[in-house]
Amino acid sequence: MQIIVVGCGKVGRNIVTQLIKEDNNVTVIDTNADLVRTMSTNYDVMGIVGNGSSFNILREADLKHTDMLIAVTESDEVNLLTCVIAKLNNERCHTIARVRSPHYSVESHYLQKGLNLSMIINPELEAAKEMARLLNFPTAIDIFSFAKDRIDMLRFRVPKNSLLIGRSLRQVGQMTTNNLLVCIIERNSEIIVPNGDTVISSGDILTIIAMPNDVEEFFRKIGVKTNKADNVMIVGGGATSYYLAKLLVTHGVSVTIIEKEMARCEELVSLLPGVTVDCGDGTDKDLLNEEHLENMDGFVACTGIDEVNAILSLYVMKKIRRKVVTKLNHVDFSDVIDSLQLDSVVNPKELTAQKIVQYVRAAGNSMESNVETLYRLLNGRVEAMEFYIDKDSLIIGQNLNDMKIKDNVIIAGILRNGKLIIPGGQDEFKIGDTVIVVTTHIGFHDIYNILK
Repeated sequence: MQIIVVGCGKVGRNIVTQLIKEDNNVTVIDTNADLVRTMSTNYDVMGIVGNGSSFNILREADLKHTDMLIAVTESDEVNLLTCVIAKLNNERCHTIARVRSPHYSVESHYLQKGLNLSMIINPELEAAKEMARLLNFPTAIDIFSFAKDRIDMLRFRVPKNSLLIGRSLRQVGQMTTNNLLVCIIERNSEIIVPNGDTVISSGDILTIIAMPNDVEEFFRKIGVKTNKADNVMIVGGGATSYYLAKLLVTHGVSVTIIEKEMARCEELVSLLPGVTVDCGDGTDKDLLNEEHLENMDGFVACTGIDEVNAILSLYVMKKIRRKVVTKLNHVDFSDVIDSLQLDSVVNPKELTAQKIVQYVRAAGNSMESNVETLYRLLNGRVEAMEFYIDKDSLIIGQNLNDMKIKDNVIIAGILRNGKLIIPGGQDEFKIGDTVIVVTTHIGFHDIYNILK
C-alpha cells in the first residue's frame, strides 16, 4: 500500500518502523527538517518537510495515489484537519488520526463518523484499557482479547512449586480443562512451539488461549489466585493515569494518584471525583509508606520518564505481592527491559502501531477472510491473528490433517456459534468461523498464508 505518515515523533517513527516491515511504500511529512532527515536516512521512506495539513504538501506527497494517510502530530486539531483535507481530495484514501485530548475522546465516535475518518486512535486511552485489564486479572503478564472479548489469550509465569512443573501438556490437559490450549512457551528467551509431550519447567512463561470462564477454572485448578485488584496506587498524573483512574473507579476500584505538580493535582481532583489525589514525589519511599503502599493490590508506575517507572516498579515488586504495571515509551531497548523481569509492561506507542498495522492488513484482505485482530508478541517475534471466514473458498471443508500447514503455525482456536473449539486434525473451517492463528512467521494478511 502507498501510505503517508504525518508526524515524525516517537509514535510516527514506531508506526513507520512497523509499516516498512509490511512492505508498504511510505512517505513521511513533518515541519521539523531534522526529524524528516533522520527518518529518510534510517528507513526506506521518502521525506517531505512541511505542514501535513497543507494541500500543496499533501499533493507533493502524491495524495492522489495514496491508499492511506496516518496523522500523528502532537496537535489533535492538525491531525483531524489533515485527514479531512486528504479525504476531500482522495475519497478512496483511508484516514487515521491520533486524538489524545480527553475532551475529544468523549466525542470520538461522532468525530469519526462526522468527519468520515477510518479510525481515531488515542495511545493513552489504549494503554489505560490494557492496564485496567491487567489489574482485573493480576496473574497475567499480558492479556489479549479476540472475537469481541469472547476469547482470551494470556501470558503468565509458572510459579515456583507449581503443580504444572514436570508435567507434560497432555497431563496438564487431563488435570485441568480440555478447552484450553498452551500455544507458546518462553524459556530463557527461547520460543518453543509446544506439543502434547512438551514438559513444563519452573520459570517458564506460558501463553494460553481459552474462553474467560475456562481461564479462571484453569487457574483455580492449579491453585493460582486470580482476584482482581481492589486498591490501586498510580504514580504520575498524566493523561494515561486520568483514563486509567476513570476506568477503574467505574468498576468499584479504590484509586490513589500521586502527582508532583500542584496545578495538575487540582485539575485531577475536579476531573475525578471519588479518586484520592495526593501532591508529592511518588519516588519518595517515605511518601509511599505514608500512603500505605503495603496495603495496595495493584501499583502502576505511570510517570513520563521510563527510567523512573522501571526503578520504581522494581522497588514496589518487593513490597506488594499482587500486580505491578510499568508504563514505558521507548521500544529500542527491549532486551534490557526483558532482563529486568518487570511484572507487566505497557507501551502506548507500541499499542498504537499495533492497532494501525492491524488496520493496514485488514484493508488489504482478500474477500475470503479478514484480519479482525492482530497482536505482536515477544518483541515482534510472534504474531497472533484473528481471521473471519466470510466466503466459500478452497480452504473450507478440508480436515486440518489434510491441509499442508506451514511449520511453526498453530491453529489455536475456532470460534463457532459462540463456542471455542480447540481444533484437532479432524476439524475444519466453515463459513462464519473466527479462526485464531499463532505463528512465528511475520506478515500474514490472509488465512491462505497458513499454507505452505
